[in-house]
Amino acid sequence: MMAKAEKLGKKLLLPIDTAVADGFPNPIDAEIAVEYVDSTKIPADKEGLDIGPKTQALFAEAAKSAKTVVWNGPMGVFENPTLAKGTIAVAEALAAADGTTIIGGGDSAAACNQLGFADKMSHISTGGGASLEFLEGKELPGVYAADDK
Repeated sequence: MMAKAEKLGKKLLLPIDTAVADGFPNPIDAEIAVEYVDSTKIPADKEGLDIGPKTQALFAEAAKSAKTVVWNGPMGVFENPTLAKGTIAVAEALAAADGTTIIGGGDSAAACNQLGFADKMSHISTGGGASLEFLEGKELPGVYAADDK
């Protein structure tokens, strides 16, 4: 995907920093100590659990000028207050964006609803994988059956 984007002269944004911790929080909303590291240098004994502040700013800046943004999946473990920062930052940026914002996936939809940004998005679908397949141009069985007369 990265090579294809480069060949087409398209900008592909990937996380540049990551919130890491010793392990997944248990219970999911438990307090957790995180540190931020370069996304290409996540230590083997740590888990990446959210995007970092540099990535939050990068994604928010890109959303300002984007004509269309498709968001599928939270940025981190948004059910945890410490690990929700990336998801909150992206949701805020998309809510303020002038372009079309398409949210796909149950967790992304839930995050937008819980954060109070759902009414600011152009479209929200709980079918994340199906949304991506539809945008790829694939035929969806449920849509095909509904259109079959």
